[in-house]
Amino acid sequence: MDKLKKLRPGWGILPVAIFLAIWELVARLNLTPGQFLFPPFSTVVAEFYHLTATGVLVDNFLSSLVRVLIGFCAGSIAGLAVGMIMGWMDNINKALHPIVSLLYPIPALGWLPLLMLFIGINEMLPITIIFICSFFPVLYNTVTGIRNVDKDYIRVARTLGASDVKILTTVVVPLALPNIFTGLRLEAGMAWRVIIAAEMVAIPTGIGALMMRAESLIRIDIIIVCLIVLAVMCLSFEKFFEYLEAKLTAKWR
Repeated sequence: MDKLKKLRPGWGILPVAIFLAIWELVARLNLTPGQFLFPPFSTVVAEFYHLTATGVLVDNFLSSLVRVLIGFCAGSIAGLAVGMIMGWMDNINKALHPIVSLLYPIPALGWLPLLMLFIGINEMLPITIIFICSFFPVLYNTVTGIRNVDKDYIRVARTLGASDVKILTTVVVPLALPNIFTGLRLEAGMAWRVIIAAEMVAIPTGIGALMMRAESLIRIDIIIVCLIVLAVMCLSFEKFFEYLEAKLTAKWR
């Protein structure tokens, strides 16, 4: 039984290995309309190595990464700040809630045509799209988390003489962290999905732009490489926030 328990964490690799083996076999046996439309996994790996060695993948990846980090961090910080104010102050929440309710359902990419006219096609365009993508969900989850905190905790803290700032920072925000991290975790992955779409439409550099160039050359192997990079980054960002949430809330959750 102990040996089985030790093996269990690695079992998740087995389905992936089987999937890759079937992929390779199907492509090699020409069971698809054309090999160039469905390259073997080994060909994708070889192209990944080639793109990395020549610096093409690294340069485009770094362009996308910088945009995601700047836009996501700025949007998340702004969303947290405004969300804390709205969640804590009823008057401000009543004033801003209708506006947030109107703007939140609009997809981040829905702002792209307007932003192209206002900002132009430059580095600020994808960063602004990521900012919008991150701001509203983090704001919404922060407000929800703070307003759902049990009011008894707040009354007890006030009875003990804590100031409003002290209550907010040491009682309310810690209790709202699960909601806040839900927003951060979901939007960390969504930021990569949005940046790829924005780069496909308007930006000449980045993973999305590399995919569009590959599409024009019918290079399926390069497109798959880009999709794998996108999947890995989405998963990595989401797992990072899962780990961070577990570390910050483990002692009291």
